[in-house]
Amino acid sequence: MSETNKRAVIVGATSGIGYEVAKLLVSEGWRIGIAGRREEKLKMLQSLSPDRICYRVLDVRQPEAEQSLRNLIDDLGGMDLYFHSSGIGHQNFSLNPDIELDTVETNAAGFVRLTTAAFRYFCQQPKGHIAVISSIAGTKGLGIAPAYSATKRFQNIYLDALEQSARMHHADIRFTDIRPGFVATGLLNDGKHYPLMMSPQKVAQHIVRALKRRKRIAVIDWHYRLLVFFWRLIPRPLWKRLNIRN
Repeated sequence: MSETNKRAVIVGATSGIGYEVAKLLVSEGWRIGIAGRREEKLKMLQSLSPDRICYRVLDVRQPEAEQSLRNLIDDLGGMDLYFHSSGIGHQNFSLNPDIELDTVETNAAGFVRLTTAAFRYFCQQPKGHIAVISSIAGTKGLGIAPAYSATKRFQNIYLDALEQSARMHHADIRFTDIRPGFVATGLLNDGKHYPLMMSPQKVAQHIVRALKRRKRIAVIDWHYRLLVFFWRLIPRPLWKRLNIRN
């Protein structure tokens, strides 16, 4: 299928990485359906290419989000790529329960609600591609952000399980687990210093290349691939003694 005939649905396209990936795919001829909570942002993005972009307002935390996704797929006339960019993250050293539970509701429950809907859709089609923005935080538990770390690990393992399930269903579904490091988006707009910060535009370029190359896991970029390689080697007794803060 040529690029001009391909259709992608991007959940979490109102800002940051999802917004930049949407713009890149449209520039390459894709038709896209975008979704998120902020309708004014969706309209702004749609105005860049009204003939190639349609949108639906949805909140991944709400049960009706699945039907909104199906409506968006119908608006688009089908779906070849489901791209999940919706997520939140907070440093929560004091373990405020509202922050932890909201993170779980969005990054775990909302993630499951929409990715399983996409999975079921692709099981009825000849083939499909599910891509998810998780994080390098899923490789180790960060004491400053417990729920964020745990939900990103949850996403990593859930995609592993879906990949096995696809084979069991005899479904031709590809998966890409995208694991960026620190990205200059609204999630990190707290005035703190984050090392090796990357721009959303740069990260989006890496993501689109990874999608074209059908990568299963894409750690972005090489600095973080090196970092993850070494911190995986840190023994648990030593890891728990590290005072990792910003």
